Amino acid sequence: MARPRQFDDEEVVLAARDQFWSHGYDRTSIDDLSAATGLGRGSLYGAFGDKHALFLQALDSYNSDAIGVWRSALRGPGPALPRLEHLVRDISEAISRDVERRGCMMARSATELAAVDKSVAERTASTVRGLYGELSDCLARAQEEGSLDADADTDGLASLLLAVLRGLEALGRAGAAADVVIGAAEQALALLPRASTNERGPDRQEGRAAP
Repeated sequence: MARPRQFDDEEVVLAARDQFWSHGYDRTSIDDLSAATGLGRGSLYGAFGDKHALFLQALDSYNSDAIGVWRSALRGPGPALPRLEHLVRDISEAISRDVERRGCMMARSATELAAVDKSVAERTASTVRGLYGELSDCLARAQEEGSLDADADTDGLASLLLAVLRGLEALGRAGAAADVVIGAAEQALALLPRASTNERGPDRQEGRAAP
């Protein structure tokens, strides 16, 4: 009979994710993964396959968490526009505090592997679509609530914000000063075409829908 596993798969994937995130795919060896996870080579191969298979599981874990964070931040009770502003500011501040300059694991993996690894390219594209969709939906809700100009192109604004947020990550990894990163985020938010008070009307201010 096969012996039951003495480890938690999710914890192992998270430990491997941290190793890949910090050092990249090529600079992470099986011995590095063994040290990070506490598992021997045989256990790693037996449970997760080869290094590439474990990397894809780690990348899937990171991408799923990233979309989950955005979804949680942008959905839920309360006006949509303040939720969006809060997310953008949280991301810019986190980037400015990232002294290790690890940046985004998805972006690092795409830079290193997407051109030569179809699996990574597909996962990256799928995650970018998911992030874009969360932004677009949030902006559409803000428009419905009357806080965003009724004529605004919410899909185009979502594309702009996504490009800015990915660019902020690149700035952070390049060592840009905190005021540069945060200032760029604030300028992006300032470009969002707010509805005028008259356009919103007294019953639609602060995200309150008219009865």
